[in-house]
Amino acid sequence: MHKKLEDSMRLHYPPLKLLNRDTSILAFNERVLSLAQNPDYPLLERLRFLCIVSSNLDEFFEVRAAPHVDAMRDDDSQGDASVQSYQLIAEVAHILVDKQYQIFNDELMPALAKQGVHLVSHGDRTPEQRRWVARYFESDVRPLLVPVALDPSHPFPQVANKSLNFIVSLSGNDAFGRSNNIAIVRVPRALPRLIKLPKSLSDKKQKFVSLSSVIRAHLASLFTGREVLNFSQFRVTRHSDLAVDEEDVKNLRTALRKGLVQRNFGDAVRLEVSHGCDEKLAQFLLQQFDLPKQSLYRVNGLVNLARLMQLADLAEGSHLKFKPYEPKISAQLVPNQSFFTQLKQRDILIHQPYESFESVIDFLREAVNDPDVLSIQQTIYRTGSDPRMLKLLQEAVRRGKEVMAVVELKARFDEEANINWAEDLESVGAQVVYGIVGLKTHAKMLLVMRREKAGVNGSAGLKYYGHVSTGNYNPRTARLYTDVSMLTADVQITRDMEHLFRHIASQVKLPRMQKLLVAPFNLHRQMLAKIKSAELAAKAGQPAKIILKMNALTDEALTVALVKAGRAGVEVDLILRGACILPIDAPGLEGRIRVRSIIGRLLEHSRIFYFKIANVENMWLSSADWMNRNMMRRVEIAWPIVDADNRARILHECCQMYLDDNKDAWLLNADGTYSPIAQSLPNLKSKTAEKNQPMSAQLLLMEKYDS
Repeated sequence: MHKKLEDSMRLHYPPLKLLNRDTSILAFNERVLSLAQNPDYPLLERLRFLCIVSSNLDEFFEVRAAPHVDAMRDDDSQGDASVQSYQLIAEVAHILVDKQYQIFNDELMPALAKQGVHLVSHGDRTPEQRRWVARYFESDVRPLLVPVALDPSHPFPQVANKSLNFIVSLSGNDAFGRSNNIAIVRVPRALPRLIKLPKSLSDKKQKFVSLSSVIRAHLASLFTGREVLNFSQFRVTRHSDLAVDEEDVKNLRTALRKGLVQRNFGDAVRLEVSHGCDEKLAQFLLQQFDLPKQSLYRVNGLVNLARLMQLADLAEGSHLKFKPYEPKISAQLVPNQSFFTQLKQRDILIHQPYESFESVIDFLREAVNDPDVLSIQQTIYRTGSDPRMLKLLQEAVRRGKEVMAVVELKARFDEEANINWAEDLESVGAQVVYGIVGLKTHAKMLLVMRREKAGVNGSAGLKYYGHVSTGNYNPRTARLYTDVSMLTADVQITRDMEHLFRHIASQVKLPRMQKLLVAPFNLHRQMLAKIKSAELAAKAGQPAKIILKMNALTDEALTVALVKAGRAGVEVDLILRGACILPIDAPGLEGRIRVRSIIGRLLEHSRIFYFKIANVENMWLSSADWMNRNMMRRVEIAWPIVDADNRARILHECCQMYLDDNKDAWLLNADGTYSPIAQSLPNLKSKTAEKNQPMSAQLLLMEKYDS
């Protein structure tokens, strides 16, 4: 009895305190920012990572900050948002932004200057350069600038989300003798933010000027007869998560188009000004935008570093950029042989970007050109600017095939592009559906139905061929993101896909799936069940292991289940690029749950769920992260990898190599921060000589597929 009491007490743990999701997102951006300081990366690529952090922070504030700002402004807690949460986020964000500008000013720009790439300020310009800039200002900039002096008939103007503006304080009176001493100058988005100086003025170097410095140098000329006393750039970030009541609108596409206009003028959540902005002007702006003082960010440079991505694009020099990597055609594909013939023999994996996404486009192209193909169905979430897939689907319609596109109009920040896709497809007669009310369609599926005659490999009738993926149908990001996709003729998977497409289009009851797991129906439940099975096996003394690779873990139920499994003895390895709310130091875990984040040249994007319970392996690939929104408010899929060779390949390339990575990996600490693995494992040198060598999974995979 005494031992049972001891066991009961030992298993009684205090309530689990999860990590803060928002600070975890900011911690991810700290890791990305570290790449801007990576001496192994070319300088312009380091600048790109700096710009990516700026873009990520914009999205963070646009999507995540509003409830916290409201709580601070109203001194009222709502859900997870409170005064304390706002202060915590603001503190972390200010530190991150300050570090960003320190790297830009003290490290990157001096290093680029040594390589002949200069961003020339007004004070450093030669007389000849100043004359050229003055002419450029007069011809290209001044005609588009209309200063607005503030008075009762000219109230503070509408300032669009993330637009560049100047605030100016003036002496004296205007032309009518009034003492309106503040003016706003809005800078049109049509103007380029960086201008390259002519070679004749660059002394055999690459010299650029920023638009803000051009305007700043000539600001006084906009206010004839008055003196500019103080001025500053400023930029306001607004809440931009579109909220459309789908059940209350007759036309979702029309409602979203209207919402896109309104998005630019949502509630303000952040204000950026120049580092030397006059305190009275700063307070005036805070008051205008109804923001607490912690929402003010004084920056030592351009108020939008993301726009410096243009410098990385415009500057020349192969030594300043990554050597281009050319993806290879999947080794499982036989050149010049029909996809349909090959898929009758086996599933074909494509590990992007090491293997080329072009094979997916080629598969679609063959389906479009094949007279025996009757129907093509595809989900569209984020497509990018490459029009080839759109044009192939349009061509399929012209050739008399049935084409159905499930276009997710609510894909955040891709709404306009997807609306355009929908309209272009409808214009040629394709059937376009917008998914299910209340759910985003995030699954990545392409299904081809083909009429076939009886032959060696099968009977006559309608045959199904499919493509499923962890990533989007976006040829550009397919070269930058790591994803795994599969071409298949598996009867059960493709029939499941057919049922799911029909369910999305007609909203008939979804029949029992044979192989696919589908959110919001059974994906969450089945993952909980697999974790529970691992937990019970461990309690019974059987070996149990879980490896999960995905972008984020923020679903509370799944997180708690993993902690319980770890306490029972299950070994859990999590490879999470971004946010994680699981506390690895929770009582009873004893190091059995390990969390690492891989931050490298490529963006980790594949989702892999691996369970080995009592020596029985199960693996699913998925479009879904383990977030509540993915599990409950989106249509997602996970499909099993049943072929042992394919499963072993994915386990090695996408999991084990990343668990062995000692170069790009960061480990989650008990306090929710992350440390580079080299700092986290001081005993690394005590291991084998092979393990002592720096090992980047991404670089090794590039070398492997390049050989």
